Amino acid sequence: MNLEKMLFVVGNSRSGTTMMGRILGNHADVHTFGELHFFGQLWSPARTSGLSRPDAEELASKLFCIQRIGYRQQGDPRKFEEDAQKLCDGIDGHSISPTVLYLAFLQNETMLNGKSIPCDQTPRNVFYIDEILKVYPQAKIINMVRDPRDVLLSQKRKWKRRFLGGSDLPLKESFRDWVNYHPITISRIWHTAVKTADQFTKHDRVRTVYFEQLLDLPEKTVTELCEFIEIEYTQSMLQVPQVGSSVDTDKPTKTGINPNRAGNWSSGNLQGGNLNSSEIYINQKLNGELMKKHNYESVKIRPNIFSLLIDFFTFPIKVVLAFLCNLDRIKNIRETIRRRL
Repeated sequence: MNLEKMLFVVGNSRSGTTMMGRILGNHADVHTFGELHFFGQLWSPARTSGLSRPDAEELASKLFCIQRIGYRQQGDPRKFEEDAQKLCDGIDGHSISPTVLYLAFLQNETMLNGKSIPCDQTPRNVFYIDEILKVYPQAKIINMVRDPRDVLLSQKRKWKRRFLGGSDLPLKESFRDWVNYHPITISRIWHTAVKTADQFTKHDRVRTVYFEQLLDLPEKTVTELCEFIEIEYTQSMLQVPQVGSSVDTDKPTKTGINPNRAGNWSSGNLQGGNLNSSEIYINQKLNGELMKKHNYESVKIRPNIFSLLIDFFTFPIKVVLAFLCNLDRIKNIRETIRRRL
């Protein structure tokens, strides 16, 4: 494979990775993929052996299905068996490396769209930065960071996406989003994601972008990012549709960066979904030191004891339910728990 550049947009979920992917995808050279979840779900770095031809075709079929139908739309990979066979025909060897197959897939789809730089914007790749840098020397990584309380609010309301414009989202996915939410779990995952990415802040192929900075100074932020990637900035990159929010309905005909997406956790104008005092308290208690490091100021708050007790008593129940609901998305259970929690 002769891809000269490839991009990965990573970060804790609901931290602006999708928006950044859309911004980059507006460039004439960059093709942004949906969330592919290759690392961790389709392939585990713990597996070092190559794939047999049938296994390689099965993996390729899943990648085509996720990209062309959608990660959360539950398509049938068997519909893409012919595409998978053609992709594997172009890869030398009887035993195919999963990472080589993945690279071939990215290149294939990028070229089909008339572009030259693939961009994978799967948030949880933040837990696989080390592997990505080692396997793909041409890769550059953009790490998105957002106030953990805004992340918490967005995750709390994520199940409502079906009713805010994501009408094609299966009801099962909305239920999964509801089950996945708990202030302790979400706060802990933010902490692990940010701390993991912090190990690479001085790496010359990794750049951290703060969501709030992107909203406040979009042109400056994206211009500097283009210099990092070594592509030319264009004003059209900022004309992204205002869709995908968990706190507002989609406005697909309205484009541009909405500056009002920061600090929603502390505003009182959101109906049926604000963070309560217990959620804010838990989030700050678990992330206080890391928040300070990243210039997010904690607020003094006295939690409602009744709400706090409910959160603690429901935590083990929610953890078990989330585990059961996400078993089909975990390639290696032990590795996933170690990396994320």
